[in-house]
Amino acid sequence: MPPPSHRPSLDPLTTGAVGLAVVAVSSSAPLIAYAAAPALAIAFWRNLLAVAVLGPFSLARRRAEFRRLATGVGRREGLFCVLSGVALAGHFATWVPSAQLTTVATSTALVATQPVWQGLIARAQGRRLPRIVWIGIAVAVGGAAVATGVDVGVSGRAVLGDVLALAGAMFAAVYTVFGERARTSISTTTYTTICYGICALILLAMCLVGGVRLTGFDGRTWLAILALVVGAQLLGHSMFNYALQKIPATTVSVLILLEAPGAALLGWAWLGQVPRPYALLGMALLLAGVAVVVLGGRRTAPTALPTDPTPLDD
Repeated sequence: MPPPSHRPSLDPLTTGAVGLAVVAVSSSAPLIAYAAAPALAIAFWRNLLAVAVLGPFSLARRRAEFRRLATGVGRREGLFCVLSGVALAGHFATWVPSAQLTTVATSTALVATQPVWQGLIARAQGRRLPRIVWIGIAVAVGGAAVATGVDVGVSGRAVLGDVLALAGAMFAAVYTVFGERARTSISTTTYTTICYGICALILLAMCLVGGVRLTGFDGRTWLAILALVVGAQLLGHSMFNYALQKIPATTVSVLILLEAPGAALLGWAWLGQVPRPYALLGMALLLAGVAVVVLGGRRTAPTALPTDPTPLDD
């Protein structure tokens, strides 16, 4: 698959969209931890309600694009949209529960390792990564060990949350591989409508098979879910997808790391989850390692990383 085409220059609207997206996704983990609902149900509703908002507009304005994706001409891009939705469902099915099992700060820090897994995907595809990238991976893994090692003494529940957060980061890396390819020729609204729709269908099936309750929540939980839809989903995921054609994805990868300290601060303010000193040190090392991975990849040739993907905004 060829790399994405050259992106136009940055403009104030895109800059504002990225800033808004960073703030929006920082609220995701605290809101999930606050909501009194099963994690899979939260993930399902945030995607379904986002489709309910985007779908009518997309179908009214992008009918020709939808038809092209269903024909031989656009089936390749349409397949990328579907696969991206499958990976997004995997991300939500693992990361959303983690925010309820471990602390908001640790969950968000671990899911921020997405660029590290992206580098490993590149290596698995046979692409050579520079030494600085591997140094960054080592620092990030060491930081994760420090950040989550404290959870071993807390409870097995917290350890499970840590593992799920790492799995969520891996799924997010796969999600961005397919999303980057789809966004080279598909509008933001069409891509997000298909991706979120596929994700919602998969999560619904998981909820039905697992007997997960989807209704009967109290008012504060529905408000939290609506806040997730408006904030993390529409102003977070969608704004990053919008910026994907104008900002190099590696730059966005660095900016999305601001979600981790932002979520930790919100978790402290909203939920009283004071980050433990060792966890703060581990998160600092983790973020430093991820930044080295991303920035080190930028200094190499464009083929060093396979898709130069945009990270997931939760």
